[in-house]
Amino acid sequence: MTVTASPASRAAEILSRPVTLNGLTVPNRIAMAPMTRMFSPGGVPGEDVRSYYARRAAAGVGLIVTEGTYVGHESAGQSDRVPRFHGEEQLAGWAKVAEAVHAAGGTIVPQLWHIGMVREQGQAPYADAPAMGPSGIRPDGTEGTGKAMTQGDLDDVIGAFAEAAAAAERIGFDGVELHGAHGYLIDQFLWAGTNRRTDAYGGDPVSRTKFAAEIVAAVRETVSPDFPVIFRFSQWKQDAYDARLAETPEELGAILAPLAAAGVDVFHASTRRHWIPEFEGSDLNLAGWTKKLTGRPTITVGSVGLDGDFIRAFAGEGAPVQGIDDLLDRLERDEFDMVAVGRALLQDPEWAAKVLAGRTGELKPYDAAALRTLS
Repeated sequence: MTVTASPASRAAEILSRPVTLNGLTVPNRIAMAPMTRMFSPGGVPGEDVRSYYARRAAAGVGLIVTEGTYVGHESAGQSDRVPRFHGEEQLAGWAKVAEAVHAAGGTIVPQLWHIGMVREQGQAPYADAPAMGPSGIRPDGTEGTGKAMTQGDLDDVIGAFAEAAAAAERIGFDGVELHGAHGYLIDQFLWAGTNRRTDAYGGDPVSRTKFAAEIVAAVRETVSPDFPVIFRFSQWKQDAYDARLAETPEELGAILAPLAAAGVDVFHASTRRHWIPEFEGSDLNLAGWTKKLTGRPTITVGSVGLDGDFIRAFAGEGAPVQGIDDLLDRLERDEFDMVAVGRALLQDPEWAAKVLAGRTGELKPYDAAALRTLS
């Protein structure tokens, strides 16, 4: 007689498997996706931020990817309430966050971030700093008030990412994630819509990876060989949801190859809906294609645990709970290695514990009001 595993035991079996990311063993396949919270006045994460991340680690999230944190470059950000990953007080706050997550049984990496041309001059934390990007063009196609980056600017930003990564290892984090998605600085170089340079950093898709690859290489050289370097990327942008870096698997492979060669250990492939096939003729999503093309471990993300459109949910419309059977099928086929959960975990700190225990009837639907708290 064939015995079929219950949905609860199947979820526990598949999601509870440890996974190795370079020198880091993560206790299970559940990650917390990075989500900007703006609860760190002066860029300093406090006790509320520590508790916020530790609660989710204690409830079974294996890998915490923090909200985006600004690297030490004056044009990196646009708010004095978004945490920074430089400065004595800021790093001391982050060291306590890492300690709390480890005490709760989880692992943690900071997401290192530079927003580039999303910034407007006059915004905190450095009001006099200009917005800058590959060509001085905003993701919506307008020129704004920014500047095209000089070689000196490029070198400064590369150095800032490397310094932040070194600090992460020094203060006890388990790896780093580089934010190369969603129309921010690194992605502005990757995307033809914002990169119109005619030097070595622009042109064809592979040439447009040069800046990202140099950041990866600088980070890889600065940290220990077994310290994981994760690279988050996306096809879509904040103001261009139909944008694509690659139209075919061959184009995607050509873009990812220089990044893998530079030292990326894990790719975090951001999509709006993880169940959507990336290219015609295959059921593989973006993370699946990335793993197939690079051989690197991948993290999938995109409305996991929700049943609703990305934009509608953030606009305040409810997003009911979605089943994860398809997700488990894909994990079981090794299409990708980890699953990052965003809004569902923002709403319900116990999401991982409930899913692993089969208590899916207790999951809370997402409400945009959760953005206003650090529950």
